[in-house]
Amino acid sequence: MSFFATVEHEKERLQYFASPKGRDDLYQYNQKERRTVLEVQKRGFIDGFWGKETNGPEQQSHVDSIRGFPFSANAIRVAVAAGSYSISSSPLAHLNQVHLTVNVTPWTTLFKRKRMGLCSKWLTGLDPQQGVIIHAWFVKGSLPAPPPSLPLILIGPGTGCAPFHGFVEERAVQSRSCSTGPVLFFFEKGGGFYVAFSREEEQKVYVQQKMREKSQRIWNLLCEGASIYVVSSSTKMPSDVFSSFEEIVSKENGFPRESAVRWLRAMVRAGKYHVEAGS
Repeated sequence: MSFFATVEHEKERLQYFASPKGRDDLYQYNQKERRTVLEVQKRGFIDGFWGKETNGPEQQSHVDSIRGFPFSANAIRVAVAAGSYSISSSPLAHLNQVHLTVNVTPWTTLFKRKRMGLCSKWLTGLDPQQGVIIHAWFVKGSLPAPPPSLPLILIGPGTGCAPFHGFVEERAVQSRSCSTGPVLFFFEKGGGFYVAFSREEEQKVYVQQKMREKSQRIWNLLCEGASIYVVSSSTKMPSDVFSSFEEIVSKENGFPRESAVRWLRAMVRAGKYHVEAGS
């Protein structure tokens, strides 16, 4: 950008950002604030870093300054990382359709700037009536499809619930033609669904707390041969859930904690405890 800058003080500032001395300021200004490429290219943002805002006709984009150069716009395009989402529907319930569960909750940066996810914001702005084409591809998931008769304990906080929507839909369709196992789903309330809203309540409630409340029900399902499925965008949450299962097994069966850990690890080795975590 400094190569294309036409104003000397802007050229100097951009070169400062690119130097070892300006590395910390660049991180604070750009990465930590998660500024978009368009924002960085607006001269007002560059000047704003130094306590000065450019006004009037001078406040043009740096992109405007390089329009006359003889090269393709592809040369300055910035690749955007592809969004990855779990399918939250069953092909048995929705033939030739794919449903997604997308989190569109905005967040605030350290300097009180509102932000939303680029892909999720774009998806929510689409009009279904316009028939917009979305380029997508499918990647084989890591969670095995359970047989209809297998009891399930599903734990999916936040968008971790996505694949379990499909599990529940599939069970509902299967139940019309065969006997199906019970499903305990820790996400939403009503019937066998248990809600834990950790973000919106003043008194935070976590999935692990709801699990402890249903300790005996969980143990009964485990005794019936239930499989456990845990999905989370967090890499820490699954270990907290595992600790909750340790506590439940120890309490309900009278095991020492160490024996409960060995019992659960045997479930993992037997392919009865599945975890999909991280983003």
